[in-house]
Amino acid sequence: MLQHSFQNSRFHKLFPKLYSFMNYRTKRMASTLVETKRDGKVFLIAINRPSHRNSVNLETGRQLLDAFKQFESNDEVSVAVFYGKEGNFCAGYDLKELASWDTTNQKSSIPYAPMGPSKTVFKKPIIAAISGYAVAGGLELALMCDLRVAEDDVTLGVFCRRFGVPLIDGGTVRLPHIIGLSRALDLILSGRAVKADEALAMGLVNRVVSKGNALKTAVELANEIASFPQECMLADRRSCMYAMYDMQTLEGAMQFEHNNGKGIIHQESIEGAGKFVKGSGRNGSFSDWKSKL
Repeated sequence: MLQHSFQNSRFHKLFPKLYSFMNYRTKRMASTLVETKRDGKVFLIAINRPSHRNSVNLETGRQLLDAFKQFESNDEVSVAVFYGKEGNFCAGYDLKELASWDTTNQKSSIPYAPMGPSKTVFKKPIIAAISGYAVAGGLELALMCDLRVAEDDVTLGVFCRRFGVPLIDGGTVRLPHIIGLSRALDLILSGRAVKADEALAMGLVNRVVSKGNALKTAVELANEIASFPQECMLADRRSCMYAMYDMQTLEGAMQFEHNNGKGIIHQESIEGAGKFVKGSGRNGSFSDWKSKL
């Protein structure tokens, strides 16, 4: 908007240097709506709109999708950690932008996934580090992830219920699978707020940590997952996803699990069993087997 108003005035002709700076600043702000960083085998993705509680507009959604595509295509990273900058995970879609959409044109295209990567099926695990608000479309982004680490003062919920904004970024699909139909309908129909302790009890989040520690804990968990034999881990993950979302029959899910996993036996399992025979990982130890790799 700022850039557009400058371009349609005489401002840039009268003050070319100031116009150039403002034009650069506007593009710079747009270019940093999403930040990425590689940390060993972990790929960090952050929404960077703290002044809007990290709500997502169309440009942020595009940048988020690009960031997750980078993660998926990079064979040197194994796990992504997804978070919001400066105190909030994501407050959903930017309602100020939505309010400006043209309601007179019923044929205007609604983006298939306004939040960006929300409907993408990923090959590698993603961990959400949740602080502050993860509501409406922000909750849908959290549900997109395999695991959710939440700080003890978080607020989750389908807050868009109040404004007649539907869940079109996977919320009605993933939430019943994650917490069960009855609990999902409670949250979807009422739009009520859910705090950390209840979210943990219903399985909406996997870990609850003290305020300020979600990102640190999520990165530690990501590094742990990245340290395991990857083909086996990914095969088990694929089978879980198939059984949950794609299976037609129990027998079919069992057959898929077998076909999906049997190739891993020669690839990683025999070598892993040999490490156990030599003394690694006894009595359920994780730290011990890592030290002997």
